[in-house]
Amino acid sequence: MNEFHCHYHTFALMQIEVLKSKVHRVTITEAQLNYVGSLTLDEDLMDAANMIENEKVQVVNVNTGSRIETYLIKGKRNSGTVCLNGPAARSGAVGDIIIIISYAIMDFNAAKTFKPSIVFPDIHNKL
Repeated sequence: MNEFHCHYHTFALMQIEVLKSKVHRVTITEAQLNYVGSLTLDEDLMDAANMIENEKVQVVNVNTGSRIETYLIKGKRNSGTVCLNGPAARSGAVGDIIIIISYAIMDFNAAKTFKPSIVFPDIHNKL
């Protein structure tokens, strides 16, 4: 095999992690420290962003710069709920703006054409 073929074959088999979904700039509506843990999110926002319950997410707090990982719990539809639960409640306060991100692992070549689901809710966390 020539050098080009070896490199092409390596990239063709490579798996990479890419942005899958993002809910851009929602406002924390609740923080429940005495809870098992997670992020409760309005189910309408989850659907729009192609996210599912128990999916691992990264929560980026625009106000503080903190970045945590947790998982999603379905919140009431059309409620605008964005609630940090358990230890996650320490990483943000009601009124803070956050970005919720999930990633997917996929084939390198598939990742080149993959289009993530990105949602831009209004100031009331509604679509």
